[in-house]
Amino acid sequence: MASAFMALLVLQLLQQVNARHSYEAEGGSRCDLYEGRWVFDDLHPLYDSTHCPFIENIFNCQKNGRPDKLYQQYRWQPSACNLPRFSAEDFLQRFKDKRIMFIGDSLGLNQWQSLACMLHTAMPHSEFTIEIPPLKYTTERTLSTFTFPQYNVSVMFARNVFLVDIEKEGSWQVLKLNSVQDTEVWEGMDVLIFNTWHWFIHTGNIQPWDFIQDGENTYRDMNRYVAFEQALETWARWVDKTIDPSKTKVFFQGISPTHFNASLWGFHEGKNCSREMRPLPEPPRFSNPAEVIVEKVLQSMSKPVHLLNITKLSQQRTDAHPSVYGYGAQNGMDCSHWCLAGVPDAWNELLYAELIRN
Repeated sequence: MASAFMALLVLQLLQQVNARHSYEAEGGSRCDLYEGRWVFDDLHPLYDSTHCPFIENIFNCQKNGRPDKLYQQYRWQPSACNLPRFSAEDFLQRFKDKRIMFIGDSLGLNQWQSLACMLHTAMPHSEFTIEIPPLKYTTERTLSTFTFPQYNVSVMFARNVFLVDIEKEGSWQVLKLNSVQDTEVWEGMDVLIFNTWHWFIHTGNIQPWDFIQDGENTYRDMNRYVAFEQALETWARWVDKTIDPSKTKVFFQGISPTHFNASLWGFHEGKNCSREMRPLPEPPRFSNPAEVIVEKVLQSMSKPVHLLNITKLSQQRTDAHPSVYGYGAQNGMDCSHWCLAGVPDAWNELLYAELIRN
């Protein structure tokens, strides 16, 4: 009887090990986690948004009256392997006494809040503290912190929409593409996840700068892709100069796609994301040049930066934006951010898998 019990215990342990390393393809080869498809899964969503008390209103689609929930029940399935099942306890044990920071714009905030909800909901009896400054549609820099004292784990979000400096000079706002100075808050972290892009394409009343400087020259405006590439190169020089890869893992979120123009994915029932109910069967046949710029800059760096290549897989999720159920309920059309629970949870499942195998 004892030997049967031990055999069962060994089998269970082997199953746990196999599940934990299931992101490796057969034969031990590395699996491309970002090639795959969205599949319906009864075990999703990973949390109930009503049980996560700190979701920003712009992401809280159910609270804001969205009537359907199907968009929450899809998970990302790589073609050649399985993602490890997200375990909040394992995550917190692995990062005991560590600090993790997301740095970027509201898409970084979207992912940070997703991870905070995934951890909080799975560990409801663990004490936590959270500090979130009021969300403002400005370039103002703020720091949000979510901490589990029991594990001494902090998961933070530092708002910095360009990753380079924007400064007030007299009555003008100047975007400085070759300057990245206020980085003290980034330093000393164990994991950094950066993102930027969407603020580079703002125009009109929501354009945040009056002038752009590239070091030697000052412009009223310039090609936004050129500006983005120069800013990303400045950030990359900071990483190469400052980061010790033995102490800090660095990720870049990739370009989160928007879905404001339904004609781009071949569906014409609606004008935008508002009538979308299910993932697209395959990615739309269009790409954002910003993706190419990100990959080009990361490949040129001397320090390792892991790309969370979420662009292509997120392009299929025309159904998962707040649409009219963001911004405080049916006020404006949001085909840029993502509902929580939703797509950013998959980004964090991918982040978890990358952290385990790296």
